[in-house]
Amino acid sequence: MSGVGASVGTITGAQVSGAARRLLPTDGPVDVFLRDGVIADIAPAGALRPRGGVLGAAGRWLIPGLWDHHVHVVQWALVAQREVLGHAESAAHAASIMGEAPVLSDGRRIGTGYRDALWPDRPTLEVLDASTGDIPTYLINADVHSVWLNSAALRREGHIPDGVGVLREAPAFEISRRLNDIDPSVGDRLVAAMARDAASRGIVGLVDLDMAWNESAWDRRLGGGFDTLRVEFGIYPEFLDRAITEGLHTGDAVRGASSGLARVGSLKVITDGSLGTRTAACSHAYPGDPHNHGVLAVPPETLVELMTAATGAGLSCAIHAIGDLANSHALDAFALSGAVGTIEHAQLVAHADIPRFARLGVGASVQPEHAVDDRDLTDAIWADQTALPYPLRTLADTGANLLFGSDAPVSPLDPWAAMAAAVFRTRGGRAPWRPEQGVDAATALAASTHGGSQAEAAIEPGAVADLALVERDPLAASETQLRAMTVGATLLGGRLTHLA
Repeated sequence: MSGVGASVGTITGAQVSGAARRLLPTDGPVDVFLRDGVIADIAPAGALRPRGGVLGAAGRWLIPGLWDHHVHVVQWALVAQREVLGHAESAAHAASIMGEAPVLSDGRRIGTGYRDALWPDRPTLEVLDASTGDIPTYLINADVHSVWLNSAALRREGHIPDGVGVLREAPAFEISRRLNDIDPSVGDRLVAAMARDAASRGIVGLVDLDMAWNESAWDRRLGGGFDTLRVEFGIYPEFLDRAITEGLHTGDAVRGASSGLARVGSLKVITDGSLGTRTAACSHAYPGDPHNHGVLAVPPETLVELMTAATGAGLSCAIHAIGDLANSHALDAFALSGAVGTIEHAQLVAHADIPRFARLGVGASVQPEHAVDDRDLTDAIWADQTALPYPLRTLADTGANLLFGSDAPVSPLDPWAAMAAAVFRTRGGRAPWRPEQGVDAATALAASTHGGSQAEAAIEPGAVADLALVERDPLAASETQLRAMTVGATLLGGRLTHLA
């Protein structure tokens, strides 16, 4: 086999994992024959003569290609240029790290990934200014719902320094938009590198929820030769009228593009805040702050209007809801509008609302690594909530369609980490957190494919040849083995996008 970009005619000697093998002619290794981007035939290994380019599996396991159902593509790609702050133990520590961070070509310092909710001190302008001086400095929270700026950055962005320097929700999103608005030639190069890394993990597609008019960006990237992943991109409310006027429908290919790899996705609406910023809309108040139940960024009646308009125009909906109150309103809006689509995150869900996902046909687009990242935060900040936090198993048991993602850059774009967190509910040797909410490995694998846990991808004649070869059976792997999974090859429509 030559290398990335080559078309594969036959995969020889592969073992097939999970539900994908249910219709196979043998329990042993098979040869898989591809033609015109689809699986043409499957036979016991050696029974038929190989044809076309041959990819030897050498006993590795063949699985359907993986998807990440929630990525902020440009923001994740730009992490490569930004100072990572996940290890910062306090506001003072984070500020000192940024004081030594490199200055980017535009004269700014940008850090990302800090988690301040359990810090012993609070972010203040005085602390950050003392370490960073007159160089505009920006620290983006791991949840992306707040940004900590020094005085120089506040002045640069048109804000009056207020002694704190922390912007939350809509003002924070606006700062992220500005920071992400870089030279397209630079951004597209970083996106291409991000896509190659994703392909090396067995990913064949992702849902891009960048806060921008994404069709033009993907048209430009496809025109520049991007061919590594399939993409479905979101449309935010400020662009909904434009999308309707221009006739965009969910599933449509990017207009004028040379390939159908990028397609219109869903209307994305952010209805509440986040756990880390303490703005997720909840039925019970946050500890020590009896008047803080979080933020409902979109009134329920406005949400219904947006979703009704999108549905009438042929667009599905992806509704960000983290707190239980936000999830209740989102499910109500699906029922009232007749919309189809997903709730993004569903991190805290009332017991009575969980079966509504399946009854309404609303997908649960969830990020299992967040449960591991936020376990201590959840136990501290949501201790008084009566709804269920991160209820993967309960959602699955009631028939909800689980769709796994990363929310990169909130968590790294790594489907194996998501599967490990979903099944084992732990990382780094700690005891499992709420293990009763773990799902089985077959559910986790299915949730990491395009159709989700209720639409298991089959490896069978006629199926699109979006495939990955991995070193071990994902259904029999331990937590550490899943996280360390090696992908030998990834195929997109029978074409190699990764070859180890």
